[in-house]
Amino acid sequence: MTFLPPLQQIPASIAAVSDYEPFARERMTPQAWAYMAGGAADELTLGENRAAFQRVRLLNRVLEDLSGGHTRQQLCGLELDYPILLAPVAFQQLAHPDGELASVLGASAMKAAMVVSTQAGISLESIAEAAQTPLWFQLYIQPDRDFTLALVRRAEAAGYRALVVTVDAPVSGLRNREQRAGFVLPEGIEAVNLKGMRALPPAIAQPGESPLFGSPLLEHAVTWSDLTWLQAHTRLPVLLKGVMNPRDAARAVEQGVAGIVVSNHGGRTLDGMPATLDMLPDVVQAVQGRVPVLLDGGIRRGTDVFKALALGASAVMIGRPYIHGLAAAGAAGVAHVLHLLRTELEVTMALTGCRTLADIHRELLVLPRAGR
Repeated sequence: MTFLPPLQQIPASIAAVSDYEPFARERMTPQAWAYMAGGAADELTLGENRAAFQRVRLLNRVLEDLSGGHTRQQLCGLELDYPILLAPVAFQQLAHPDGELASVLGASAMKAAMVVSTQAGISLESIAEAAQTPLWFQLYIQPDRDFTLALVRRAEAAGYRALVVTVDAPVSGLRNREQRAGFVLPEGIEAVNLKGMRALPPAIAQPGESPLFGSPLLEHAVTWSDLTWLQAHTRLPVLLKGVMNPRDAARAVEQGVAGIVVSNHGGRTLDGMPATLDMLPDVVQAVQGRVPVLLDGGIRRGTDVFKALALGASAVMIGRPYIHGLAAAGAAGVAHVLHLLRTELEVTMALTGCRTLADIHRELLVLPRAGR
């Protein structure tokens, strides 16, 4: 099967982020597409992330003074020009040969912060050397705690500005689309930042045995005490990614985290969870302004960014949209995706009478009514 090379020029037919999807799909193998685009099980949560934004409507304001408007935001020590970050996505060379290096180039061109995955296919140091924009490091706390600490030290030394600890995947979700496509990592793509780590012994359940409980994987699953350990061993701010339950959000704040990311892993872990947008107000209420709350999952328009901000998010992260841009056109595609979303956000702000992000409020939304 022959796949098309990356675009050398962005065609005029790409007018919105969603327009990148078909261009991306025809430039990736079916197996890589299943990995990047798919969700867990029946992909109900994957679909809900989009549907939640579509259920919310906007209410305009007229004759407001928009002079001096901007989208600047302070976030955990960062001075952002606009509140859109690149979320951590693993193995980006599945989408484009340059992988994370192309993504960070696109982010740098658009002055957007990027969160680099533990499972990047390129070393965290090489990504940092190529970056001209702030970076955070997404961390999975590994069963090998000594290796985890060494990884944290590498991120600190390379200039990463925060750790984003993913906490919603003690095990991988049941990704049936990947299974049906026969996905395996191609030769030459691996989690290079984890090379040299002591691996857990393989565990294969015998007939009649529990396939999961009692396995080494769950015996070493991360707990709140591991978060305390990490906080005591790094000078970087620690954010938690994967928080959907308000009780967990409140406990995390009490434990001193620097921020919360409302995320259901892009619908890739527990299928049947609600959309991140639907849970955002409850998490914001639990946090009570003590730390910033970010959101990812389902964002495809600048209006989506606006809706998340109106419901209390300080900023958002995008994942699949920039991967589609990456697969279609490399760094230029990533930059264009960010440009489209920022433009749409600013247009939305102007049409709703919002001069700055501080003017974006819930009263500018029309929310679904119960029973409808």
